[in-house]
Amino acid sequence: MLIKICGIRDVDAARTAEDAGADFIGFILSKGFRRTIEPEKAAEICRSVKRVKKVGVFVDEAAEYVNEAARLCGLDYVQLHGHETAEYAASINYPIIKAMRYGDDFTAEAANSYPAEMILVDSFANGKVGGSGQAFAWQEAAAETEKLKKPFLIAGGISKENADEAMRIFNPDGLDASGSLEDEDGNKSPEKIREYLGAVKGK
Repeated sequence: MLIKICGIRDVDAARTAEDAGADFIGFILSKGFRRTIEPEKAAEICRSVKRVKKVGVFVDEAAEYVNEAARLCGLDYVQLHGHETAEYAASINYPIIKAMRYGDDFTAEAANSYPAEMILVDSFANGKVGGSGQAFAWQEAAAETEKLKKPFLIAGGISKENADEAMRIFNPDGLDASGSLEDEDGNKSPEKIREYLGAVKGK
């Protein structure tokens, strides 16, 4: 089971995630979000880890910015979390994870035809482009994800408490968690990261 920890903003959280067995860490590199981080700061954090794959999350950004930020940070993947077209994806110089929201733009047909290495199925909330932290209609969505021909991750309200259920319902290639791993101040909690990875890694 691949595990992605998103919304990383400090070295301690990144190293904790890596040491505890995370496969991916994600950085929000578009402005205007609670977990946004500047590319220069993300680059510093990226240099502090060795094994874990580094993912930059972008929402409807100019391709030039995405490619430059990815180069600066040494990213392994670019996650497109807006309404980027397939034509846009062709201008990105890095492997792509395409986020699609169940209840909005997600269908297996669209996902299978999109030029991405992986698909991330997230929750849909009106007026938001993801990161709502809300679970969606899993049983209903699973009938659609069964048709996927690409590796896929499930996001949207994933936590230590419901990870087993998400794995059972979807049989996904991986899980993506963020909000459930934060403390009351909105910062990633090393303790929660370790507990989460201890509970789900290896399943």
